[in-house]
Amino acid sequence: MKKNRYDMGEIDIAWCPGCGNFTIHKVLKETLEELEIRPQDVVICSGIGQAAKIPHYMKCHAFNGLHGRALPPATGIKAANPELVVIAESGDGDMYGEGGNHFIHTIRRNPNITNIVHNNMVYGLTKGQASPTSQHGFVTSVQVNGVILEPFNPIAVAIALNGSFVARTSTTEPEKMKTILKRAIQHSGYALVDVFHPCVSFNKINTFKWFKENTYDLEETYNPENKFEAFKRASETEKLPLGIFYVNPDRIPFEENLTVYKKNKKPMSARRVELNHLKKFINQMGK
Repeated sequence: MKKNRYDMGEIDIAWCPGCGNFTIHKVLKETLEELEIRPQDVVICSGIGQAAKIPHYMKCHAFNGLHGRALPPATGIKAANPELVVIAESGDGDMYGEGGNHFIHTIRRNPNITNIVHNNMVYGLTKGQASPTSQHGFVTSVQVNGVILEPFNPIAVAIALNGSFVARTSTTEPEKMKTILKRAIQHSGYALVDVFHPCVSFNKINTFKWFKENTYDLEETYNPENKFEAFKRASETEKLPLGIFYVNPDRIPFEENLTVYKKNKKPMSARRVELNHLKKFINQMGK
């Protein structure tokens, strides 16, 4: 069996046995390998949480930052070097809770990055509080009478903001997840991939079995360029659709709109800094 270049070998992985993060980790490594992307060309950014540990367990560049702050460095890294494959990944609490404001404005900016969100509908690192996507009535040690808030709908929000690629998949279907991740990484612009998966320790409701029974795949005839139909499907609650909801190929990626790349396509990270220009700039800033 061919060795995966992203494999860290024998390491201690701090996830509970049966956690959906294992599947996402495995599928992401396989996806990058099958796309023949070199590890030195990949940067994975994450925040804080169990899902955010993914960069610790993959042989590539990584930026592990503050809670909810995976998307800003991912946007900056891609802007500094558009030749890199940049992936921002974390859990539903990190991305949609602490990082909710960054999530909204990253969609608006449309950087050419892939945003993978591990959505288990609970905070798995900090012992099981309700997360932004926890369902109404979900009982936790903090929400003892059940969640009273409506769950955050990232798919509907991303479509409403004209996200250029919006998808949802599940660890119940690893091969379909891989297909969607490949499409997302190859997409030019911001690509959201919301991934349903179980938290075996703190969410006894939304289990592997629950996700299997309460989701369905979008039909092969479904048209992801129909924004109104996409929003309608994203609003369904009886059974939750899986697949690519919406694609807008006309949006220009954030980096391509930057003045610094209008005439010179060479990455900023590879450009030589002229010291006399830098000194002149610093002197002007001091006046």
